Amino acid sequence: MKKTLLILFTGLIFLGCLALLAGFSAKEKDEKIMTNKKILVSYFSATGTTKNVAQKLALVTGADLFEIKPLKPYTNADLDWRDEQSRSSLEMKDSTSRPQIASKIEDISKYDIVFVGFPIWWYREPSIIDTFIESYDFSNKIIIPFATSGTSLMGDSAQNIQKLAPNAKVFEGKRFPSNVSEEVLKDWAFEQF
Repeated sequence: MKKTLLILFTGLIFLGCLALLAGFSAKEKDEKIMTNKKILVSYFSATGTTKNVAQKLALVTGADLFEIKPLKPYTNADLDWRDEQSRSSLEMKDSTSRPQIASKIEDISKYDIVFVGFPIWWYREPSIIDTFIESYDFSNKIIIPFATSGTSLMGDSAQNIQKLAPNAKVFEGKRFPSNVSEEVLKDWAFEQF
């Protein structure tokens, strides 16, 4: 009886070790896939919240980082969503609005995966993200949106981006709180592959 229990116990430990090793192998495989790809984390941040998340994401994925800066910076008055005549309100009401961007990525062709980060404005990506997407050829690239918001969902952001970059593969993306940890971002990024 003792011998049978010992064999059973040893077998369970062996199976547990195999499962643990398989988990490490899968994670190592995900990390290897990620490191074999050239990654860009691009972001627009009106108040610094999305910038913070983008910097963490770039760190955990080993990506290059690019800030999508408006040619004309947004003021607090521009960002007042309660004012129907504020700059951001007017831009979001006009689906053809394309705010200018201050700088460009020199060579987008070297990237395989492009994370695109933004705050949620009116349940979608800000118009400056549309400018960014339309400024480059994303053919055969993976675009992964990520957003920051306390409560608002991403709405149709991924579908909007897909329409603007029809030859790219656009993932659904995810919304994060401002205090998201590096570990959560890393796990999410590796889940994408």
